[in-house]
Amino acid sequence: MPSTAYGNFHDFCRDTGNLHSTLPVCNLFGQALTRGGTGWGGCNLTGIDLSGNRNLANLGSIILCGIAIVVSAFLLWRSDRKRAAVGRREMQLFLIGYIVIEICEIFTVGGFPLDSAVRRGFTAVHIAAIVATLWILMLNGIVGYQILDDGTPLSIGLILASAAMLFIGTGYIALDTGFSWTGYWDSTLTENNRAYALYTLYQLVPLVLLFIFFLLEAFLVLRILGERKPMLYLIGAALLFAIGQIFQYVISVHICNGTDGNINGGLFETLFTLLAVVMIWVFWSSITEDDWPMPTVGSGAYQ
Repeated sequence: MPSTAYGNFHDFCRDTGNLHSTLPVCNLFGQALTRGGTGWGGCNLTGIDLSGNRNLANLGSIILCGIAIVVSAFLLWRSDRKRAAVGRREMQLFLIGYIVIEICEIFTVGGFPLDSAVRRGFTAVHIAAIVATLWILMLNGIVGYQILDDGTPLSIGLILASAAMLFIGTGYIALDTGFSWTGYWDSTLTENNRAYALYTLYQLVPLVLLFIFFLLEAFLVLRILGERKPMLYLIGAALLFAIGQIFQYVISVHICNGTDGNINGGLFETLFTLLAVVMIWVFWSSITEDDWPMPTVGSGAYQ
């Protein structure tokens, strides 16, 4: 038996719901896809009872996902109106990626009484979209340095091509795990659900990408633009995201037990992640205001 917990999803799935986990990756492991499963032994998120012994497990997350899609669409429109802003198209790509994530989340975390195969399909797209979207966000941190002119076919094409490769690669691993096409990942479906590839892609890579984005933007704001106020928005985004993760991984099981399975931390994770995305947009908007006396970085940056 491995001495490390790295790659082990069992405890995460147990603490974020039993028969229905609000950690989407848990849908791939087969134990919580149907009401007849034995689950992971944690609090059973039941939500609202429906006919035919079915449940709508997480109505709050479904509603918040809908709100997140509307808010993101509004930010897309607002971004389009900032025609002189550096990285406008690149920020829109990030927002589109976030919308895809929220659409998938309605069906993976929301707890619709879906066929298990449909839920696994949405889950694979959900996980792949998370990795690809955070890759796009990290590249947004590079865009401000104007290594390439922003908004050009070359810049957009490189971002889309690299994000597509991550999306396809991650999506294939998730699909092969959930549907056991080749049998290569079947060992992850038993015992502790130890899935090294998915753990790395879903748990570790997004955190690394977020950390790099934070460092890139902090250096840009403090050392190149010589400003401090935008850092409040950037730090705020980081704190909001961290609070959402604490609700998901630490507090969720206690909320579930305290409400007899009506809700868990997934609802709050969706809320705080939405607030973090809004704060990232506010941060980006604040450093692309036309009336700032900003120095030139490379060719045409922040003029």
